[in-house]
Amino acid sequence: MDGGTAVARVLSVERSYKKEIEKLLMGSGDLFHGEGILAITKALLQSGISYVGGYPGAPMSHLIDVLADASEEILKPMGIHYEQSASEAGAASLLSASITYPIRGAVTWKSVVGTNVASDALSNLASSGVVGGSLIILGDDYGEGSSIMQERTYTFAMKSSIPLIDPRYNLDRMVHLTERAFDLSEACSMPIFLNMRIRACHLTGSFKAKDNKIGTFNANNPVPEQVYDVEKIVLPPATYSHEKAKFETRLPAAQRFALDEKFNELFAGKGQDFGIITQGGTYTVVLRALRRLGMADVYGNSDVPILCLNLVYPLIPQEIMDFLSSKKNVLVIEEGNPNYIESQIAEIAQRNNYNCAIHGKGMLPMAGEYTSNVVREGVAKFLIKVLPEGETSTPGKIEKEILKKAKKSLSQIKEPMPPRPPSFCTGCPERPIMAALKLLMKERGKFHVSMDIGCNLFGSLPPFNVGNTVLGYGLSLASSGAVGPSLGQPNVAIMGDGGFWHNGLTTGVINARWNEYDSVLIILDNGYAAATGQHLLPSTGATPRGVKTLVTIENALKGIGVKWIKYVDSYSLEESKKVIADAMDARGQGLRVVISNNECMLARQRKEKPAKAKALKAGKTVIQEKFGVDEEVCTGDHSCMRLNGCPSLTLKESKDPFKETPVAHVNEGCFACGHCGEVAHAAQLCPSFYKAEAIRNPGKIRKVFSSINQNLLSLMGA
Repeated sequence: MDGGTAVARVLSVERSYKKEIEKLLMGSGDLFHGEGILAITKALLQSGISYVGGYPGAPMSHLIDVLADASEEILKPMGIHYEQSASEAGAASLLSASITYPIRGAVTWKSVVGTNVASDALSNLASSGVVGGSLIILGDDYGEGSSIMQERTYTFAMKSSIPLIDPRYNLDRMVHLTERAFDLSEACSMPIFLNMRIRACHLTGSFKAKDNKIGTFNANNPVPEQVYDVEKIVLPPATYSHEKAKFETRLPAAQRFALDEKFNELFAGKGQDFGIITQGGTYTVVLRALRRLGMADVYGNSDVPILCLNLVYPLIPQEIMDFLSSKKNVLVIEEGNPNYIESQIAEIAQRNNYNCAIHGKGMLPMAGEYTSNVVREGVAKFLIKVLPEGETSTPGKIEKEILKKAKKSLSQIKEPMPPRPPSFCTGCPERPIMAALKLLMKERGKFHVSMDIGCNLFGSLPPFNVGNTVLGYGLSLASSGAVGPSLGQPNVAIMGDGGFWHNGLTTGVINARWNEYDSVLIILDNGYAAATGQHLLPSTGATPRGVKTLVTIENALKGIGVKWIKYVDSYSLEESKKVIADAMDARGQGLRVVISNNECMLARQRKEKPAKAKALKAGKTVIQEKFGVDEEVCTGDHSCMRLNGCPSLTLKESKDPFKETPVAHVNEGCFACGHCGEVAHAAQLCPSFYKAEAIRNPGKIRKVFSSINQNLLSLMGA
């Protein structure tokens, strides 16, 4: 190892979930009030689980965080095994405990990206089936605010015959369905998907709590003996009987149980010959649309009959048939594409010769998030079509007026709204690496950079534009394999420490070593899986439960024979640029790894701000640094911004009447990381940046020197 030293650190994020834990301890009859995701966490404890795990990612991180803090107070006394898994595949593999043993367990991760990672384990789990109730809680992240590709879990549910629950936004209903999901799992011998949309996770409501339930078998009361059942092993010929059981036994059992237990809900309305079938997760937006169109009241009572599908896979044909039998027109509201639910309902209508027209994607968009306005427009088209008066019906008149007002409002916007791409936080230690790469491209010409999932991916956006591709978490190095030879350059890949431990070590680094890639790997080790909210990693220095343990990235690299390893202080732009250049020039030396190990600035500030406040309260001297721009020197060229991108570096109108353009300005959000000054120097820009120190509670010596300085300045001014 050269160019620096590894830092053995035990980092901690200054957060407490004491209030949330108190809610998890509520007993029978207590009124729980809080967010949906915390309500789901409480429902797990009320269901008699014996193990729980997962991989963090919005909107499921809160579940992982709270349970980590609750480990000593709640989980251990209940005999519940908890772990923050190294990946979604690791989390899914936990569910193997329920394949042959009557114990309940739950795991969680972020939607379709997590399901993709876990797919191998899930396919095998779905084939063998389970004895104990098994629940997979998915944090659905679909729509314009999503940070992932636009895909649906429904496809995977159909492929592997895993029942999928999409609960209506109501805490009572969500908690009830979570508890019954374990019963459903045991009734059909299959794991269950619980799809928790972002809005469901963050809505606030109340429900009557129950006592937490201790599982029959758990860490404090183990299963008496191990069970061996060759029919559960996923190998031929057992796999053929597994497939047969899915469609002849398991799915029919799920349908019967859900029908008997009324998983789905019928809101009869006024019994017209038209109605709406919707997923549970879109029910509230449908109700909002009807309310705006004058077809529902403020209490949620709809004039239009609605069949709300909380179990969206498998569909229950009897329920669909009962609903369709008295209808001439039905609108199916299914968010996302392909339109699986609509197609299945249309098939049920056709097979049973119902004289009922099935509408769906023709009146609603084929893809995209079904927001309030989108659904309202689709519902309005449907109601105008099916109501006798059509355009002159109440919904027709209201919709016409809404569109008229919207058109008038839009006419006031003269130009398109400026784009607001996501960016690195103020003081982020990853930003200077992107600036270094951009400066290298200026000197050497452009070269391909394979990016990774995580904060580093922002480097592919303005003002840096240095990332070319991204294929998955920890896959940047592996994805660069064919690119370098094709372009005649060394492969350059970037990944964070989260990506390294998730998939990067095995799929990327080992693959590069085995295939002798001529590669440069830049690892941005900021101490956490920062993009998910500063979650701990093997190299952070502690487990999520606070047990000290350290697995270093450097030792892992050395263990598989990587010899070229150098550390950089990313805030030193010249050093970062030089070391990356050296790595690119070291052709023929195998994999070269550059590691930046500055801590995530958000996590650092969470510790430093309270410490400074405490010091100030105690009367101690506190020095606060801040960068600024000399307005008289700044030319208004703004090259600093094109190479920086810091949110605290902005613009303001110049006081100088001879300067027509705004000047650069550092606002109060500055953390004094020094990157803006480094950029100005490295790029040979104007010397307008300066660093100032604000000294609070100065000592006697500082006061004396300050007095002397003030007097000298007064004399110079005179």
